[in-house]
Amino acid sequence: MPDAPFSTDKARLRAEVLGRRDALDPELRKAGARGVAETVIGIPALAEAGLVGGFWPIRSEIDPRPLLEKLFARGQRVALPKVTPDGLVFREWRAGEALVRGGFGLSEPRDDLPEVFPTALIVPLAAFDRTGNRIGYGKGYYDRAIERLSGRGMVLTIGIAFAVQEVPHVPAEAHDRPLDHLVTETGPVPLTRS
Repeated sequence: MPDAPFSTDKARLRAEVLGRRDALDPELRKAGARGVAETVIGIPALAEAGLVGGFWPIRSEIDPRPLLEKLFARGQRVALPKVTPDGLVFREWRAGEALVRGGFGLSEPRDDLPEVFPTALIVPLAAFDRTGNRIGYGKGYYDRAIERLSGRGMVLTIGIAFAVQEVPHVPAEAHDRPLDHLVTETGPVPLTRS
C-alpha cells in the first residue's frame, strides 16, 4: 500500500502543527488574521477574480473574515464551501447572510443556493512548506475541489495560516497541487519551486 507512509507522516505532522496552532494566544490570532487580510488583499491576481472562494473558520484556524470583508468592500463576490457526498460545492455568500450548521462543525451556505465556480480560492490548511505544498485536515476536499475547478480554467490558490504551521517538508503525493501563494501573519511566504 504505497500511500500508507505518506498518510502516517501527514497525520503525525498535522497533529504536531495543530497543537502549536492551538497554543497560540487568542489576541495574536486576531491580530494575525487582520495582518493576513492586509497582505492577501494586495495580491494583484486576486483583484482580478470576479468570484473568490473563502471559508468560515473552525477551531483555532486563522480567521479569514477580515479578508472577506475587504473583498466585499472592493466589490468582489464571495463563495463559501459546502461539504457534500461528491466533495466541496461552492455557493455565493453575501455579507450578513445566515449560514447553516454543516458536518465537521462547519458553517455553510444554505442548500437552496446555486453552485458557483470561483476563479480564486482562499485555502485553509493544517501545515505548509516553502514549496507551496500543504497538509489539510485529512479528507482531501480542497485537493479535489482545486482539481475540479481547474478543469474549468485557471484557479488562483492562496493558502493562509499562522507562521507556526510551517514545517520543513510536506510529504507530497502525485495528486497534490502546490499553492500559488502562502501568507502568514508575518507576511508572504517566499516559495521555492523545484
